Amino acid sequence: MQRREFIELIGAAAMWPLAARAQQAANLPLVALISIAGEKLATARIASIREGLKHAGLIEGKDHVLTVRFAEGDYARLPEIINELDGLKPRVYVAVGGGAIEIHRQLPNAPVVFTSIAVDPVALGWAESYARPGGMMTGNVQNAMGGLESLMSKQLQFFKELVPNLTRLGYIGLTKFMPGERAAAQKAAQQLGFAVSMYEAPTLADVESAIASGQRDEVSAFYLSGDPRLVTRIPQIVASLANTGKPAFAPYPSWTRGGLLMSYYTDMEDQARRAGGQVAKILRGAKPGDLPIEQADKFTLILNLKTAKLLGITVPSTLLAQADELIE
Repeated sequence: MQRREFIELIGAAAMWPLAARAQQAANLPLVALISIAGEKLATARIASIREGLKHAGLIEGKDHVLTVRFAEGDYARLPEIINELDGLKPRVYVAVGGGAIEIHRQLPNAPVVFTSIAVDPVALGWAESYARPGGMMTGNVQNAMGGLESLMSKQLQFFKELVPNLTRLGYIGLTKFMPGERAAAQKAAQQLGFAVSMYEAPTLADVESAIASGQRDEVSAFYLSGDPRLVTRIPQIVASLANTGKPAFAPYPSWTRGGLLMSYYTDMEDQARRAGGQVAKILRGAKPGDLPIEQADKFTLILNLKTAKLLGITVPSTLLAQADELIE
C-alpha cells in the first residue's frame, strides 16, 4: 500500500465515528426549545430542562437531540424563529417564559410544553382544564392555587414588612402587557392599605422615563413588572432605580441578584425540571392533552442585605428566617 493511500485510509477511519454520530443524531427525535429571554438569563432553566429529561431516563444525544433559540426579549422575533425550527421537524416544542400561544398559532398540530409563565391557561382558552388540557398544549404555570392574585398578595405582604411606611407603590411595566398583574397588584395593595400608581412605558427605552415620573410623584417604592422583556435591561433599570433612593422589588431572583431589595417567586428551575419530565412523556408517546398542567408548589424568597443597608432598611428577623437566599 502506498503512503498516500494509507493516509487516506486512516483519515477515513477517523471520520467514520463523526459521520456515524451525525447520522444517529439526524434520526433522533428533536426537542425545539424557545426562550423569550436571552442566553445569559435562560442558562439555568435550560440546564434544568435537560436535567428533567435525564431524570426521566432520556439521554441527550442517545434518545433525543435538543436545540435552543433565544428571542432576546423580543416577541416580534418569534414567528421567524418558529418558522426556522419548523423546517427541522421537531417532535415537541418547549416554550420558556412565553411564546407558547404563538407556536400553537403557527403550528396548531405541534406538541407544546410551556414553563415559566404566569397565566391561567384555562381562562385564556389554551386548555379545557388543568387536569386534562385536551389539545396540543401542556406544561406548568408559576401561579399556585389562587392564581396570580395569591402570588402578588404574598409578594406585597413581604415587601410591606420590609418597608412598613409604604403608602404608594409605583408599578413599572410595558404598555398594555400583563393586565392581570396590574389588577392583582391593585387588589392586593388595597387589602394591605396602600395605593398603586401605574407608570407604563411604550418601549424598553422608555422605562427610565417611567421611573422618573414615579420619582416626581414621590412614590414610596417601586415594583418591576414580571414582563420577561424587562429582564434584558436589568443593569440599566437597577441603576435608574438606585438613583431614586427608593426601595424596589421585582418577582424574579435575577432582579435581586442584580441589586434590587427583594424578590419572591416560584422556583423556576424546579418548574423547568418538571417541564423536562413532561417532554420526556411526550417523546415516549403521550399526548399533551392527556398530561395535567402543573401549578407551582415551591417558592423562593431572596433578600439583598447589601441594598437594604444602603437604603437604611433593617430587615425583620422574621423575614431573615424565611429567606431562601440572602445576598450580602
